[in-house]
Amino acid sequence: MNSPRHTKRVSKTITTPKGFLAVGLASGVKRSGKPDLGLIYCPDGAVVAAVFTTNRIVSAAVDVCRQHVKTRKVYAAVVNSGNANACTGQRGYKDAVAMCQCAARELDIDPHQVLIASTGIIGEPLPIGKVTDGIVKAAKKLSPRASAGLDFASAIMTTDTLPKQAVRQIEISGKKVCIAGTVKGAGMIGPNMATTICVITTDIAISKPLLAAALKDAVGNSLNKLTVDGHQSTNDTAMILASASAQNRPISARCPRYKRFAKALTDLCTDLTRQMALDAEGATRMFTVVVKGAASRADAAKAARAVADYDLVKCAIHGADPNWGRIICAVGSCGVKLNTGKLTCKIGDITVFRSGKPAKFDAQKASRTIARPQHTITIDLGAGKHTDFCYGCDLSREYVTINADYHT
Repeated sequence: MNSPRHTKRVSKTITTPKGFLAVGLASGVKRSGKPDLGLIYCPDGAVVAAVFTTNRIVSAAVDVCRQHVKTRKVYAAVVNSGNANACTGQRGYKDAVAMCQCAARELDIDPHQVLIASTGIIGEPLPIGKVTDGIVKAAKKLSPRASAGLDFASAIMTTDTLPKQAVRQIEISGKKVCIAGTVKGAGMIGPNMATTICVITTDIAISKPLLAAALKDAVGNSLNKLTVDGHQSTNDTAMILASASAQNRPISARCPRYKRFAKALTDLCTDLTRQMALDAEGATRMFTVVVKGAASRADAAKAARAVADYDLVKCAIHGADPNWGRIICAVGSCGVKLNTGKLTCKIGDITVFRSGKPAKFDAQKASRTIARPQHTITIDLGAGKHTDFCYGCDLSREYVTINADYHT
């Protein structure tokens, strides 16, 4: 969970890596008039990789982006919020293609050299005229300034209450390499192989296969570990663009330089994940579920997610109630191997259940632990040596209100 060695944290945006321009503005897709369109441009082109939702029902943007990410070099990425362009049939696909064609015309590149993502209300036709007009305006306002990166981060939000950004700097081959990312997502988060909309830029020189491997591992150990409500979106997309502008010796093997980059990327994604959990719809606090002593890694992951997804656990955490019974119930009902005589549970450093029996503990102290912005629940299944974890957040009245009011 800690930052890798030789990693420096800086407070900047996705325009911090060399070779990137950005912009965010209001195109009119959102009825509120808030920013709803972001554009990133890499004038010299970038090697790219992406992971997507494994939901069998996907947005047209996911269909198009899956094709374009195979391109050798990509120059731009367009993200719109306020409309998911999902379940919109052939029209939706044509609109997604039109987004790429419009950006390509404005930037004098090939449409296949444009990545896209959409997020927002499902099933409503995309007002493509507003989107393309917005892209035309955005192409004229591209900037390398940090404020432009912040505008991009703000433009991709839906029910988020604030933009989420992170930047890391490391040294590779004697060169300063930067990785920067922004993510949106506050609800409908229970991902599998990708999550919400995440856009990452870096100026490292690296091969396409290794960039893809690093992204997959980073997302798998961070963004993919977060569950807000256990529901996987139709639009989940995480993309990374590498400009090679840092001019480091290109990484083409899983050498120590690759490992240093991969650790920094995972650290950045973990930072973004924590920001998402703390800004989840109606959330007041987040928690980490660590499962130890599992018969397999799959069992550990399944048990951790079962606890993090369990509504009764989430409600108890909202009330700062050290209700270990709900935690044990979630573990026992998820189908993993466990040894009831060795089953143990801790809230923070307080043992609340030991060797299959309730433990004596200070309930007020445990309640104070849960009331913190972040705490950890540790469960030992007593069935093996494998470990995994999952991030979750509390379930509040506000979550119900937000999703009752968020209509089509």
